[in-house]
Order: sequence, then structure tokens, then C-alpha cells
Amino acid sequence: MSKVIRIGTRDSQLALWQAKTVQASLEKLGHTTKLVPVKSTGDLNLDQPLYEMGITGIFTKTLDVAMLTDTIDIAVHSMKDVPTVLPKGIVEAAVLKRATSKDILLHKGLDFLDTEGTIATGSLRRKAQWLFKYPKHTVVDLRGNVVTRMEKLKERNWNGAIFAAAGLQRIDLTPKNHIVLDWMIPAPAQGAMLIVAKENDAFCRDILQPLNHNESNICVQIEREFLKVLEGGCTAPIGALATIKDNILNFKGVLFSLDGKQKIDVEKNVPLAEIDSIGRKCAEEVLQNGGTKLMKEIKELLIK
Repeated sequence: MSKVIRIGTRDSQLALWQAKTVQASLEKLGHTTKLVPVKSTGDLNLDQPLYEMGITGIFTKTLDVAMLTDTIDIAVHSMKDVPTVLPKGIVEAAVLKRATSKDILLHKGLDFLDTEGTIATGSLRRKAQWLFKYPKHTVVDLRGNVVTRMEKLKERNWNGAIFAAAGLQRIDLTPKNHIVLDWMIPAPAQGAMLIVAKENDAFCRDILQPLNHNESNICVQIEREFLKVLEGGCTAPIGALATIKDNILNFKGVLFSLDGKQKIDVEKNVPLAEIDSIGRKCAEEVLQNGGTKLMKEIKELLIK
């Protein structure tokens, strides 16, 4: 009897879309699969900002436990939600071709941009970058899956809310009243999907290799290396984006203060043959240019 590959996923509409995409790819390769949806702590607690919950990998922990207790064989994640250090026994098995990494603003009209306004987001990174550009605005917390957040935007007296463009595109929910925030640096690995497997499961690791997109994998690993060195996790306003064109890698990284008033950034263009440790080198440059002091201040503020 052929092995049935149990695919673990969160049970949100977006997460299920991602898992079904992986399922379809595996079944096209001739494998038998089964979806195993679970609800994460991050989905259950919608009243508290993520950074206040103090848990790294809050959207991945439940699936990690399911994998290590042999309830599932592989798990599909939005890669930006995955901690830079995986639990012992779990490894990255494939990064799918990346979708757009851009953030977008869903709005109720744009007249407020040059005056005062209220924007919603659950991301410290988005909040800091928005306040850096629009210091007169107020940013409020917004939690929940994509559909829940869109409903909250309709119900509340907010001017707009920030979303990842890829998430809305994947489930065909991008409204007409949006603008692309080209100036905003995305979260490391935003727009990428990651499949993880057990380290000792050679079968699953082998069958997932054809799903790996090499260029996407190169870029997100550099972004995550930048994040790891800065020790950001989910609790600091850190953005990173690596792109490849004509065998040249362009990297942009940024660290903001929580209030958006301070910004330390770095940008490099490096031939692909010379990209070894580029994420680390860029992070070290940020730390040397005031990032060490800023990260300490951020951690102290978040502990209070």
C-alpha cells in the first residue's frame, strides 16, 4: 500500500488554499495525500497583539507538535510566520515559487493621507513604516485571519488597513479600493510558502524536492538570515527583501523604532557568485550603525 502523506495546515481560508496547492502538486506527481487542519494559538487569541503574547512561532507551534507526535507528515506555512530556528527534528523541505511580496492598503478613500487618519495592522513592521511616512496618523491593532480582518475594517471607523497582497490574491479577495505600498519593505519571506518535514523522514523530504523553487529559496534564506542576526522574530519592526535580476542580487533591509521615528537601513547589489552570508553581513552593518542600541530599546519597551 502506498504511503498517504498527511498535510498539516491551519484551518483558515488562506492556509487551506496554500495546503491544497501543495496537495495538488503532490498528487500530480502521483502521491496520495490527506489534509489535516488544526487551529493555532495565534488564531484562537484575537484580542491580544502578537508581540504581547511573547511566543515565537505562534502560528506554527501547533503544527510542530502535530508533526513531532506523528499526527502529520508535512506542514505548509506562510514562510513569514515561521521562526528562523525550527524545533529540533523539523527541517525546511521546500520553498514554493514566491508570489508578490508587497503590502497593500485597503481604504475607504484616500483624502486622509495628507491630514489625520487611523490605520489598522497587527504588524509592528507595518505600523513603524506607516508612522515613519505618516507621523500624524494613528495606528490601531488588527488581528484575525484575512476574512476576519476585512470584516473588522468594514465595521470600524478606520480609514484603512494594511494586508499582504499575496494573501488576498490567493483567495481572490483583493478589493478595488486598494493601493500598493511600493515604499514599504516587506517582512522577511513575505509571499513565500514553506513546507517542513521531519528531519528523519527521508521519503517526504525526497518527494518535496521537485516543489522547491531555487531562486525563491535563495532570496528568502538571505532575508531570514538578516532577521535571525538582528534577533527580530515577530517582535521588532524589521523588513527585508532580496530579489535577483541578471545574476545580481539586490538586498534591502531595514530596522525601525516602534514609534517609526528612527530608521536604520541597508541596501546592497551583489553578484550571485558572492552572496555567501550577505544577509548576516547586512544585519551586522545595521547593528553597527545603531541597531544594537535600538534593538535593546525595542526589547525593553515590549517587556513593559
